[in-house]
Amino acid sequence: MMKTATIQLETLTCPSCVQKIEGALKNLNGVDQESMKIMFNSSKVKLNFDESVLSIDAIEKAITTMGYEVQKSSVR
Repeated sequence: MMKTATIQLETLTCPSCVQKIEGALKNLNGVDQESMKIMFNSSKVKLNFDESVLSIDAIEKAITTMGYEVQKSSVR
């Protein structure tokens, strides 16, 4: 079952942050890489993921492990 996650991060200060987060999320099993968008200006991550394979918690943990704070996230 594919779900769409919108994750609000702390303010991203450098474009390379985007690459780091993208790299961390691309490695997660269950992420639809084609759908992934990281918006630098609004510090948001949007992606589709397979909820039977991956939880929103695991996605958030991958981001926080990289050293970025997740402020809030929503899944539809």
